[in-house]
Amino acid sequence: MDRDRLFKELLTTFFAEFIELFLPHMAAQLDRQSIHFLDKEIFTDVGTGDRHEVDLLARVRLRDREAFILIDMENQSSPQTDFPQRMFQYYSRIDGKFHLPVYPIAVFSYDRPT
Repeated sequence: MDRDRLFKELLTTFFAEFIELFLPHMAAQLDRQSIHFLDKEIFTDVGTGDRHEVDLLARVRLRDREAFILIDMENQSSPQTDFPQRMFQYYSRIDGKFHLPVYPIAVFSYDRPT
């Protein structure tokens, strides 16, 4: 079972509700009609050549301005030490490519608390 794909599909379907539940201040500014999901933003790590794909990237309108909401889902048994760097790379590359505000959100699920 591809849990990443299923979770991504669930978040895409209930994106506005997810924002309402966890980020009510942002939800109050969100134009639900403006939500547009970008298909596979892929970044290559120049140093290692590794390719990374953003889990979910939505272009939205927040209070009459365009912005991106980046959601990275970490479904794994333990934390990755390089996660903050990877999230920063996603953020900075989206910012550099589109020149719009980026709101990064990380969703973690581990076998047990760390």
